[in-house]
Amino acid sequence: MEYLEITENLSFSRIIQGFWRLTEWDWDIKSLEAFIQGCMERGVTTLDTAEIYGFGECETQLGRVFAKNPSMRNKIQLVSKTGIFNKDGFKYYDTSYERIKKSCKESLQRLSCDYLDLYLIHREDPCFDPREAGRAMVELKKEGLVREIGVSNFDPFKFEALNEFTENQLCTNQIEWSPCCFEHIDSGMMDMLTQKSIHPMIWSPLSRGRIFTSQEAPFVNVRQKLEEIGNRHGVEPEVIAFAWILYHPVKAMPIVGSSKLSRLDHAIKALDVKLERWEWYEIYTASGEKRLR
Repeated sequence: MEYLEITENLSFSRIIQGFWRLTEWDWDIKSLEAFIQGCMERGVTTLDTAEIYGFGECETQLGRVFAKNPSMRNKIQLVSKTGIFNKDGFKYYDTSYERIKKSCKESLQRLSCDYLDLYLIHREDPCFDPREAGRAMVELKKEGLVREIGVSNFDPFKFEALNEFTENQLCTNQIEWSPCCFEHIDSGMMDMLTQKSIHPMIWSPLSRGRIFTSQEAPFVNVRQKLEEIGNRHGVEPEVIAFAWILYHPVKAMPIVGSSKLSRLDHAIKALDVKLERWEWYEIYTASGEKRLR
């Protein structure tokens, strides 16, 4: 496994395991414990969750494992997020000073931990005050409740606005990126992160699995190209999809959201695949949404 230095005080496994869908897996504590052990045995030590996942239940289930195995906590890097809430089925955002501070403490309680390795603001908030949010995040770090701070799904402007009020301490942006999703390529975010030597966490690197299941033309086209290049390299098309993410000089960290360790193995296998630059562009243009001038 490759490990990336996120800050001077924190390194992440290049492949990250996510728990967005944990409550849908219908696991008992023994099954979840065995799964996390399987991740660790593969060198995947960075685990990603959020307070909104399962409306807190994902953190609670992970917390039961950590409470049962206290020594496990110091062998992993734990990431959680705040900012998305649900009131009687209505979703809204809250990145106020008070809410950020309160949410972090509630997440720690659910996770049976006394600190998070990384705490992220989950979504851009139209009612966002970077001064108040920045003050809350910096205080959490000074209080030792979080080791590092960052954001998720931010555009370059909002990233810089918050970064100014955290004394340039934002260390990542967790964003969606795949051969069928180019929002953060188009916005300039990937260029900005590369320039700052900030490694993004990538959610939904397989477009929620649609690259391999959807019959819509963009996904079918990408799937066929991944199969073609996979045959060329002697690996599964899913491996090529992860290799495409890993190729970019920003040194992104893809999040695997599957309950199957075999899917994690595909992402790990991609670390050893060396795409040619022209192959990267074959995949980049395969969906039909991108053309080279």
